[in-house]
Amino acid sequence: MSDAMDIDVPEPEHTHTPSHTHTHTHSHGPKDGKKRFEVRKWTAVAFWSWDIVVDTCAICRNHLMEPCIECQPQSMNEEPECVAAWGECNHAFHMHCISRWLKSRNVCPLDNREWSYQKYGK
Repeated sequence: MSDAMDIDVPEPEHTHTPSHTHTHTHSHGPKDGKKRFEVRKWTAVAFWSWDIVVDTCAICRNHLMEPCIECQPQSMNEEPECVAAWGECNHAFHMHCISRWLKSRNVCPLDNREWSYQKYGK
């Protein structure tokens, strides 16, 4: 199954094409009446990411979707339970990293505001 998605583009009212190929002729085009282009197929590609300011843990410098430095030795043998934690400030860290950080100071490592959990999980 392909991840590409075909989307039919509606024809402008001033163009009449009997086939399923969608032709777009623009009134502001060339004066000789020839089409500038014809859209035969359109494939959209999308990317997603977490709604966070930074996608790496500022404490251990690993990507949030990768295990933290505490979980990396475990990841060789088994799947580690390493989850991300978001603060009210919308900064995210590995749960293990921020837990260790909060033992010595109760502030966000990036903006120095008092730390308060917004959410955590995968």
